[in-house]
Amino acid sequence: MIALAFAAFPLYLLGLWKRPLLLAGLAAQSVYLASRGIALGRLPLVGPHDTLTFLAASLVVFSLPFHRRLKGHRSYYRWIAAAAAVFTAFALAAEQHNTPLPPVLKTLWFELHVVLAFLSYGLFGVGAVLGALFLRERAATLEGMQYRAVFIGYSLFSLSMIFGGVWAFLAWGTYWLWTPKELWTALLWLFYSLYLHARLRPQWRGRPAAVLGVAGFAVVLFTYLGVSLLMKSSHSF
Repeated sequence: MIALAFAAFPLYLLGLWKRPLLLAGLAAQSVYLASRGIALGRLPLVGPHDTLTFLAASLVVFSLPFHRRLKGHRSYYRWIAAAAAVFTAFALAAEQHNTPLPPVLKTLWFELHVVLAFLSYGLFGVGAVLGALFLRERAATLEGMQYRAVFIGYSLFSLSMIFGGVWAFLAWGTYWLWTPKELWTALLWLFYSLYLHARLRPQWRGRPAAVLGVAGFAVVLFTYLGVSLLMKSSHSF
């Protein structure tokens, strides 16, 4: 089973030059996640190994609808493949969590919270790639697609926060614990709220919005990895 996870990494690297190999990497990673979930008898989204793997797969999945409108931009899927390869490499280096879930995590609300969060991270990543391409090529279509990716990701992220609040209430008797992870999650939501509202102003469209969209993914990575690894929290790995 782990061989599929290792196979995804070179496939993503080769996907830098051949798009079908990027899809082959996604297929290998998807089968790995499914088989791992069946073997564990739970959602395989606990710890950096699982979540980084899921993030890489989500990034590739959400990149596909946008690629249909970017047939002339070969660098688009190359950047996606590079990001997926990096996330997969870190996932392979991380420790696997193969123990049963603690009672506090055995709830549908936790699963919805985590799945939606990482799906939104994948969309934010796609938005960052589209924004970076816009800054390099100045094609208005790219910035418009970045906005769509971020808007959908923001909607999923908002739902994730709602479900997370329900899970927290069932687990600890309160919707909010003021942990570093929750504070940074709120900051991330506010950052993308700023992006979406700022882009409604004509003077913010184009380069300013693209820069915000790229910077937003840096906030995503710190909220996801930096806070979990550097700060003590109920969400720590």
